[in-house]
Amino acid sequence: MTGRLYGVGLGPGDPELVTVKAARLICAADVVAFHSARHGRSVARGLAEPYLRAGQVEELLVYPVTTETTDHPGGYQGAIDEFYEAAAARLAAHLDAGRDVVVLAEGDPFFYGSYMHMHKRLAHRYPTEVVPGVTSVSGASAVLGRPLVERDEVLTVLPGTLPTEELAAWLETADSAAVMKLGRTFPAVRDAFAVAGVLDRAWYVERATTDRERVLPLADVDPDSVPYFSLALLPSELTGPGNDAPDLAVPAAAHGEAREPLHHAPGAEDGAGAPLPQGPGAAPGSVTVVGLGPGARWWTTPEAVAALAEADDLVGYGPYLDRVAANPRQVKHPSDNRVEAERAAAALAMARTGRRVAVVSSGDPGVFAMAAAVLEVAAADFPDVPVRVLPGITAAQAVASRIGAPLGHDFCILSLSDVLKPFDVVLDRLRHAAQADLVIAIYNPRSKARPQQLFDAREALLEVRSADTVVVVGRDVGGPEESVTVTTLGDLDPGTVDMRCLVMIGSTQTRVTPSGQVYTSRTYPG
Repeated sequence: MTGRLYGVGLGPGDPELVTVKAARLICAADVVAFHSARHGRSVARGLAEPYLRAGQVEELLVYPVTTETTDHPGGYQGAIDEFYEAAAARLAAHLDAGRDVVVLAEGDPFFYGSYMHMHKRLAHRYPTEVVPGVTSVSGASAVLGRPLVERDEVLTVLPGTLPTEELAAWLETADSAAVMKLGRTFPAVRDAFAVAGVLDRAWYVERATTDRERVLPLADVDPDSVPYFSLALLPSELTGPGNDAPDLAVPAAAHGEAREPLHHAPGAEDGAGAPLPQGPGAAPGSVTVVGLGPGARWWTTPEAVAALAEADDLVGYGPYLDRVAANPRQVKHPSDNRVEAERAAAALAMARTGRRVAVVSSGDPGVFAMAAAVLEVAAADFPDVPVRVLPGITAAQAVASRIGAPLGHDFCILSLSDVLKPFDVVLDRLRHAAQADLVIAIYNPRSKARPQQLFDAREALLEVRSADTVVVVGRDVGGPEESVTVTTLGDLDPGTVDMRCLVMIGSTQTRVTPSGQVYTSRTYPG
């Protein structure tokens, strides 16, 4: 028995326009899938969130391109088609395992919706049901307070991506029309209304039915303010006079400037604005080294979340992999923290077979973490395997943010670990950094195998720095046992520090405010 595929429409934006059936299916599903641009934010998921439950698998389907250019050999369409095939394969893995999959779509799934591309690839293979939703055209008409058509009139729905001349020809003969896919197409769309001689009775509706909706005569709209999640309406002449504004039941704030869009999907109703510029997605047979940040879930970047979502295999130190939500489609490969080279080789070997592999690090993968190990092994033994590195918030940044701005001036980062370098080199670097009057963020300060080294490091620092030097000790920052302590170099007790700590040694310009915050002045004397 396979799972069942559902394409579920969520309506145009008002949470109360989600149907009872849609809510029931979302709650019951084993897997909930939704699209986004590479910024990782999805309006569809936001609408569905009240109906999600603990334990569900979420599949984030991130478009590789939206409005930007691509170097894909098949061009824009080639990149999109390849993405749809890969996304369908991810959902098929769940369906084959007997899991029911709900694919979320704003508006109606079959009305310029992203879901239809999954439907075309999967509906002939699995039992499928499509749950209709209120379209954006219906929502905009309701917000405008104007019927679209009467009696024998015909409603024409047009994409704003048509050439201006073709769009104008349609508008000249239309009883009533809705033009979708605005955003960057808006100037040409407005020109088409003008050429057709109907600009004076056309309306613009943005983010209909949400608390951010905006309604204006089409002729009065600033083109630079138009997001993708908007449309132009040409109501029937039978339904009322031109621009004599109806009594619009919209919030007062709706007529102000719209905020930045949340989501954009190419050729889909469930988009809203241009994406943030991002790098390419993972190709089949590649390794992506991902930084989760220092602990708290909200410190993991959307780009990292997207990379984890598209991976087939997750490789990393066991406790770090535990921070990634379980997805039965994926295989986790945990290992000990002292086998970085072996872990990197295993990930690269899997990628060579065509797997998308994410190597997981805490913090930033390029700071005392897995990025260098993967690149070093790849250079030696796997030069044919593509490797990309995605940044993460470092432990130093996290600790600094919790206490103020101790990294406000020049600083350095050092590790006390002597596993890969002699400890006398560590002490020499510490002395030189202290002599340079840099703030020093110390990673790997003390472990059961190295109980004495932080004591020795403190003594080396006191040869150069005053005992009054400000010291910050952050422990498990972003985790359930978080604590941040401010002390001095003279009072620092290395015996209270372990591997879950980061120790920050201030410079001569590091200060503690009366409220207990720490900062380092951006201005240096001299």
